[in-house]
Amino acid sequence: MGWKFNEFKLLCKRLYFSCLPLSSQRTKYLRKHKVFAELGENFFFQPRKMPADGKLIKIHNNVAIAADVTFICHDVINLMHRNLDKRCGLQHLGCVEVFDNVFIGAGTTILSSVRIGPNAIIAAGSVITKDVPPNSIVGGVPAKVIGDFNTLLEKRLKENLEYQEKGIKGGRHDASRIAYEWEKFNRDES
Repeated sequence: MGWKFNEFKLLCKRLYFSCLPLSSQRTKYLRKHKVFAELGENFFFQPRKMPADGKLIKIHNNVAIAADVTFICHDVINLMHRNLDKRCGLQHLGCVEVFDNVFIGAGTTILSSVRIGPNAIIAAGSVITKDVPPNSIVGGVPAKVIGDFNTLLEKRLKENLEYQEKGIKGGRHDASRIAYEWEKFNRDES
């Protein structure tokens, strides 16, 4: 096959990582093996795919990354360009920096050379092609500002206080919480 030992070893690490059953285990693995250039506190990583270019990614404090998020820090356009001009042989690389208090929704793709946040939320399925402003909510393909971080924070705080008043404590697997959410959903429909 012509694989070098280090490439085989990396492939085994990626396979092992993808088989870890819990996101908490994947998060610990990333920290223990220093996969990222920088990794802050209160970090959560749900994807099963380890970033290909972790050393080009810095993640600060209080960052949650949902399932199927992809970081693209290089491209292979050089493979086509070098056939047109031999001087174009190097891959394009770019860094990604995720600042404090950021949530990245499921299925998001983050392209190279962008900064995200601080205090930013990225909606599920977004494609990040440029910097995400502080204190914003972005979404879409390509992503654009669709809301304000602090407005959502206030809305969620109000929602949590209502849950506390009603004695609701359970999460997504709690039957009483699920029943309440259906009740609220049907009430909102009217």
